[in-house]
Amino acid sequence: MISKEELKERNGEFWTRFQKEMRNVRSSDGKRINWIKYPLGVKDMYLRMHTTGCFTNLALEIQPKDEGVRAILWEQMTELRVVLESAMGSPAIWTEFDRVFAGRNVSRIYWERTDLNFFDDKDLPEIEAYLKEKLIAFDGFYQEYKDILITLAE
Repeated sequence: MISKEELKERNGEFWTRFQKEMRNVRSSDGKRINWIKYPLGVKDMYLRMHTTGCFTNLALEIQPKDEGVRAILWEQMTELRVVLESAMGSPAIWTEFDRVFAGRNVSRIYWERTDLNFFDDKDLPEIEAYLKEKLIAFDGFYQEYKDILITLAE
């Protein structure tokens, strides 16, 4: 069993290393970006990465305060589903009502691997490679279609 302090240290080391790995990777539009806090430009829409002993995933979370805006963004993403999944190179898991956070419905589109264990050192390079691959693929898609989503959210 790993202590809270050890977990915090391991997380810090992993994400710092990952951020350094991504530092010189430019967005598909040629700009430098913070890959850890991917800038979507849409309020209350986030690209999140998560890794545990059971899974590693990259998730697009849609959670605006206005339920109508969430529904419109979700509908647009479902219309772009084929394009998005083609860009990502694999099908996603689509969950329109994943959970409620702070009184808001959260919709999630995510890509997940359940064969990687964050606590197994031999899996760490593969976790980094998986997240890097998915981030770069998502960026290629998002730079092409972000204006539509930003306009819909306004």
